[in-house]
Amino acid sequence: DEVKALSMWMSIKCQVTGIPYGGGKGGITVDPSELSQRELEQLSRGWVRGMFRYLGEKLDIPAPDVNTNGQIIAWMQDEYNRLAGEQTIGVFTGKPLSYGGSAGRNEATGFGVAVTMRETFKALGKDLT
Repeated sequence: DEVKALSMWMSIKCQVTGIPYGGGKGGITVDPSELSQRELEQLSRGWVRGMFRYLGEKLDIPAPDVNTNGQIIAWMQDEYNRLAGEQTIGVFTGKPLSYGGSAGRNEATGFGVAVTMRETFKALGKDLT
């Protein structure tokens, strides 16, 4: 149910902002703190192998969320490139800079919330100070 709700909210956010994507969400039910780095890497790469035909720049572009990080996305990107037989950087967001990621990505959500709050208060004639 949580994944379905997140998917719905993602659809709404994309529509409101004019981003031409739907609201797909997915997840792996596991506590990553209970896995070794090797197990976490194997799980990440295995997920890509299982989902490969659904992934792509014009299909589904996974992004990190709770309990994921740049290293997990780097493993996924690496596995995707291996399976595709080419180097591409547009299939996963949240990659480290060394994998073609975006500077400021980790701070973007919090910054967006701050800007939205500032503009909302301004529109309401309220002072944040």
